[in-house]
Amino acid sequence: MIRLTSLTKRYGDTVAVDDLDVEIRPGVVTGFLGPNGSGKSTTMRIIMGLDAPTSGSATINGRRYHDLERPLHEVGALLDAKSVHPGRSARNHLRALAASNRIPPRRIDDVLDFAGITSVADKKVGGFSLGMSQRLGIAAAMLGDPGVLLFDEPVNGLDPEGIRWIRELFRSLATEGRTVFVSSHLMSEMALSADEIIVIGRGRLITQGTVGDLTASADGVVTVRAVDADRLANAIEVGGGHVERRNDGTLAVSSLNAEAIGRIALDAGVALSELTPRRASLEEVYMDLTADAVEYSSTAAPHE
Repeated sequence: MIRLTSLTKRYGDTVAVDDLDVEIRPGVVTGFLGPNGSGKSTTMRIIMGLDAPTSGSATINGRRYHDLERPLHEVGALLDAKSVHPGRSARNHLRALAASNRIPPRRIDDVLDFAGITSVADKKVGGFSLGMSQRLGIAAAMLGDPGVLLFDEPVNGLDPEGIRWIRELFRSLATEGRTVFVSSHLMSEMALSADEIIVIGRGRLITQGTVGDLTASADGVVTVRAVDADRLANAIEVGGGHVERRNDGTLAVSSLNAEAIGRIALDAGVALSELTPRRASLEEVYMDLTADAVEYSSTAAPHE
């Protein structure tokens, strides 16, 4: 388990993490979402003892990382796939890590095979693609067979087969009762991989909950097809709904649920041939939640 208690990190006048108070539980995959500059990477670095908090604490199974006697046996992390000496082979990189935590050398072959990089184990890491480096990072994270795992953007550089492999890995690790904490910008992947979501913006907690809870609480879109679409659209707008008229003759209605639209249609005397609700996607919910917390935003391309 990972526990963040009133965690705060300041760099001069900049507040990177602001009184963050969350618990990342074992047995589930927890996604960590937020815009660029929101404090995700800083939070993970503090958990791993690479940065010191200004105040508050980050603990792994009740202890700070620096207090763990053999940390790789308790926590594994992939924070930066390229932070490996480029002149060292993948095998030697893992040998050094294993020796530092008294991990049996036979474990090295196990994780190389597990990550699918046995064939390049004796090649220099400097020649690895990003995808190969990610696999090496995952092998290193699993070296001590830890119960707590952190991954920062783990699918970057992976091909579709690799993405599916790591998605299945997260699920199997959580099923084994491990704590799996994953930071990512890929909403579609988090919707498939994560059981719970933590969203932060400008270093502060915005929301936390299951994917189902977050999307269920957001307004979705209801597709409506009616005999008299114009009459129904006017009635829906009077009733407080927002209507988008599509080219196929259907109406896309937001701000009202299917039941409310059905009542409006009945009152207006308009027969419906379709009434299909669609729950908001995780990406739509995320964009809405973080709209006021985006540090860098783009505008339309300039024209001469």
